[in-house]
Amino acid sequence: MTLPSVQALHAPDGFVSVPIAIAMWVATVAVVAYAVRRTNQHLDDRAVPLLGVMAAFIFAAQMFNFPVVGGTSGHLLGGVLAAVMLGPWAGTLVMTAVVAVQALLFQDGGLVIMGANIFNMGIVGTLGGYAVYRAIARLLGGEERGRLPAAAIAAWMSVVAGSVAMALQLGASDVVPLELALPAMVGVHALIGIGEALITVAALAFIGVTRADLFRLRDAPA
Repeated sequence: MTLPSVQALHAPDGFVSVPIAIAMWVATVAVVAYAVRRTNQHLDDRAVPLLGVMAAFIFAAQMFNFPVVGGTSGHLLGGVLAAVMLGPWAGTLVMTAVVAVQALLFQDGGLVIMGANIFNMGIVGTLGGYAVYRAIARLLGGEERGRLPAAAIAAWMSVVAGSVAMALQLGASDVVPLELALPAMVGVHALIGIGEALITVAALAFIGVTRADLFRLRDAPA
């Protein structure tokens, strides 16, 4: 049995079983609803236009694929980038919007599996990546000093964590045995994560030079 090809975690309909797809929709709706409430409570009003700008940037950046190995390609996910700029909850909403628009307008993924795709990229990648970012930044002496190395590590880990979630969903669906899905997904996405880290750091470095004030507009860290 071979693992179907997946580009940067965008899975098509039929990739996981219907019960798993429904479960992921339920989990995703619950987290996104909580993210809406937290964002409404904590996000600086001046940052609201930045949500649209960030969503547009990530959407456009995801159109550009880079080769990895064996004909596989990857592209920016952007969860950590969105979370560093906007905070974890607003970042989750940005990623939810991006994944949903891609599925609805460009058939990148499907409607049934959209919940899983949002969960893997917009929730695991964003919330999990931001937690790693905050922890590493603290170890490095704070965000001003540790922003870029912390973001690099967190961005890489966000891609790997999303691939682990996808592998677990495949295993639970009995589509591919977990012992096959896990190393295959993680191996490819560990390489894709390097590109994610480089793009994330480049974007944050550019923003730090040109508009460092934007880092102070995000919502509460947790």
